[in-house]
Amino acid sequence: MKVVVDTNVIVAGLVAEGLCRDIIKRRLPACERVTSQPLLDELTAKMREKFGLEPEELPLLKLYEETATVIKPKPLSKPVCRDRDDDEVLATALAGKAGIILTGDKDLLMLKEFQGIKILSPRQFVEWMDQQK
Repeated sequence: MKVVVDTNVIVAGLVAEGLCRDIIKRRLPACERVTSQPLLDELTAKMREKFGLEPEELPLLKLYEETATVIKPKPLSKPVCRDRDDDEVLATALAGKAGIILTGDKDLLMLKEFQGIKILSPRQFVEWMDQQK
């Protein structure tokens, strides 16, 4: 299954132990990860701004970037979310033919689905993966 992981889940997995770290280390390697340069740029900016960290200081981030398929999404024909960054996540998922968007963003989670793409919280993602076994 192709998965787009929103920045907030990756940040949570990089900076703290818990569900998101477990997802990044143990669950995501079983999925095909799809991202875009704007999403990677947002992730890098957040790590610098919030934690003063550079990508090369984070081995998990480097591994994520090396193993994800980076695509060039087209902008959505019309805005879907209040936040343009959320529309970038949706556009990336569409262009990458993802089946799931993994996010903690409430605006995205409210959609539940976008053009056939499931939008799941980290907990929902773990439950979904457990059902696939």
